[in-house]
Amino acid sequence: MKKLEKLTNIIEAILFAAGDAVPIDLIREKLEITKREVDTAIRDLEKKYTGACGIRLLHINHKLQFATNPDYKEPVAATIMPLREKEFTKTILECAAIIAYKQPITRSEIEAIRQTNSDYAISTLLTLEMIEPCGRKDSPGRPMLYATTDNFLRRFKLKSLAELPDYDELLKKIADLGTIEEISSNYLYEKDVYNPETDEEYASADTSECIPEESMNDEE
Repeated sequence: MKKLEKLTNIIEAILFAAGDAVPIDLIREKLEITKREVDTAIRDLEKKYTGACGIRLLHINHKLQFATNPDYKEPVAATIMPLREKEFTKTILECAAIIAYKQPITRSEIEAIRQTNSDYAISTLLTLEMIEPCGRKDSPGRPMLYATTDNFLRRFKLKSLAELPDYDELLKKIADLGTIEEISSNYLYEKDVYNPETDEEYASADTSECIPEESMNDEE
């Protein structure tokens, strides 16, 4: 295999593995190649990914990135979006389960359990009003604490947190399935949605670790 052909293949592999845009200067630095060599490799990749090919090479603002051919956006979206939505839902449900069982809990504590960033899940749960800030932890930096809301119980058809199934069992079922509707209808207890006018008051979360504040708009 010729040196230039190998270099083109290496850059192709880098872009495929990265997913996101990769600065050309970074490629040159790490591969220890000249501008002429990288420009030639780019031209070869552009020729390869043209016409009816399903992949396009984007060359924008001194960065390279693979993208799908816009001619095929409809079948790609129809296939990929349900998979992404299911994965996002699993992430959200997993985060909700952790908060429900461990509350009050901070963002960093959630991420320590999940071993991954939880910004998206927490933001979504806040938007859905399934969790809420309940104070700040009495520790360095006084990070925000989160707890579940009445809406969390209504969403999962629970009258109290005491009705939650076993923690490990719930996480396993969340991993096996994928939607809030499936989890609530198939795996959590089958009860009527909580009605504050007819049902007795349900147990609230223990928020003894929370430090109430007049204003809790700041994130940790």
